[in-house]
Amino acid sequence: MKTESPQNKPEVQWVEITEANNDQRLDNFLITRLKGVPKSLIYRVVRKGEVRVNKGRVDVKYRLNIGDIVRIPPIRVAEKVELDYVSNGLLNKLEQAILFEDAALLVMNKPAGFPVHGGSGVNAGIIEGLRQVRPDAHFLELVHRLDKDTSGCLIIAKKRSALRKLHEIFREDQVHKTYLALLAGQWLHKKLVVTQPLLKHSSESGERVVCVSAQGKAAETLFRRVALYRDTTLVSATPKTGRTHQIRVHAAWMGHPIIADERYGNFELNREFKKRGYKRLFLHAEKLEFIHPVSGELVAFHAPLPEALQHLLQHEKPL
Repeated sequence: MKTESPQNKPEVQWVEITEANNDQRLDNFLITRLKGVPKSLIYRVVRKGEVRVNKGRVDVKYRLNIGDIVRIPPIRVAEKVELDYVSNGLLNKLEQAILFEDAALLVMNKPAGFPVHGGSGVNAGIIEGLRQVRPDAHFLELVHRLDKDTSGCLIIAKKRSALRKLHEIFREDQVHKTYLALLAGQWLHKKLVVTQPLLKHSSESGERVVCVSAQGKAAETLFRRVALYRDTTLVSATPKTGRTHQIRVHAAWMGHPIIADERYGNFELNREFKKRGYKRLFLHAEKLEFIHPVSGELVAFHAPLPEALQHLLQHEKPL
């Protein structure tokens, strides 16, 4: 039986949502934050209105937005908390994935197929795995997010002061991000800026969906052609804004969805490419440039394209 700590009487928490938890469901946010608290209790306090977002009652399926203020009531957390189950496969990948590390932050080449944090039926993700790989680290928090099936550069803060500064840098769009994506079909432009606004909503199943809509938020993506193949095109994509699924939706709007995109792509096309070995979304966060939160210097990081994707490209037929 777990015992409760008599020290540190719980108090009301007021948490401002940042890039790291943008678009996360409220229940998953609370489950991750309130380690050791039964899910049934979390759902109960939300249902009773003890958890508030921007001073209002919300459902557990509510998706958080940057700037939301979440009220978390006093809840005693069990002193002994079982570690989240993290597969050995993920732990081994994380050991090899770190690109850079200093006292303030860590940059890694996130492997595809793993969410950045637990939730939605997943016990643990990248951040929980890192905490097991680095058990002596007192502070490890996500600075931003990458989709489960996207690989590449991911920043983890090792100090709260660094986390606050990095969030500020992201909010002010001072982070230069470049992705590699393989598009379906021959994209004949050399360069194109897409400025279609994006609207985010949830389907009946609770799945987040983004579409091009005049009622959406401003979004801008620069696409550049890297290589033209017989029935695909490799492009670099630089998002000037940070909307959910921005590159994927803008690519689909152009009529050239990203290969193996099961949400915004073409089902029949994806099935054909799967036979050729394309079993994951071909989207990779290749480069990151930003001002270091401590030194103030411009830093740049490059995450090599995973070997599996490199191998697939070698078999594409160039024009």
